[in-house]
Amino acid sequence: MSPVTFRTVDVDGIKIFYREAGSGAAPKLLLLHGFPSASHMFRDLIPHLADEFHLIAPDLPGFGRSDMPSRKVFNYTFDNIANVIDRFTEVVGFVKYAIYVFDYGAPTGFRLAMKHPDRITTIISQNGNAYEEGLSEGWNPIRAYWQDPSDANRQGLRQFLAPETTVWQYTHGVPNPALVSPDGYSLDNFYLARPGADDAQLDLFGDYKSNIALYPAFQEYFRKHQPPFLAVWGKSDPFFLPAGAEAFKRDIFGAVVKFYDTGHFALETHAREIAEAIRRFVGESI
Repeated sequence: MSPVTFRTVDVDGIKIFYREAGSGAAPKLLLLHGFPSASHMFRDLIPHLADEFHLIAPDLPGFGRSDMPSRKVFNYTFDNIANVIDRFTEVVGFVKYAIYVFDYGAPTGFRLAMKHPDRITTIISQNGNAYEEGLSEGWNPIRAYWQDPSDANRQGLRQFLAPETTVWQYTHGVPNPALVSPDGYSLDNFYLARPGADDAQLDLFGDYKSNIALYPAFQEYFRKHQPPFLAVWGKSDPFFLPAGAEAFKRDIFGAVVKFYDTGHFALETHAREIAEAIRRFVGESI
């Protein structure tokens, strides 16, 4: 089994922490996490794939062990996060690579794909949305903030940062919550409790509307470039509905969609099954 190494690299003044495994000569796979997590969400998936892929999983800026720059010097927007990760791929030597995107990792990864369609070999989306019909009513409080960015609406979103909400995100829709390790949500809550993390996350809630605005552009990229595409979806996700996974088939010929009986953080319960789906899909698509 390939060992997992833990590294930090300077990306234009921002230190980005990342996990790495696999041979440098193997096909490259960039793993992009979501809210409120970090690269540790891939801790079970990486060992299943490290014999076949060169995997790198960074913590996005403001998340995990990567730098969380002051809001005075860094605007917490998805454009800026994508720009940092774009430079990160260049610093670590990822010239041509597949992407695995989840939650916030999806609008980050799709921005990279639109900017560099020649670099992206395959897209794997695990509850990473790009369609209006994929958004559940769970987004309503955040939509209210988009429509009226008042302080009252901003403060109302702090419920999403509460420790019990993080646990709920991990366990909702999981038939047997006892299968969900406390490791992931405990680390997430630790990082969320850092000074300044709350306002950075509230800024990203507000900027998520920029991702919705880009949905037509993401979809045009899918139609034009037809990347090999695999959706692996927790079917009981309270935020991103199964309809959002099925919608990829409209724009990408041959897109494969697989549903698993679990919730938002599907890797917590189905890492082995998802790894097997990735192996089969990539083997058939190259």
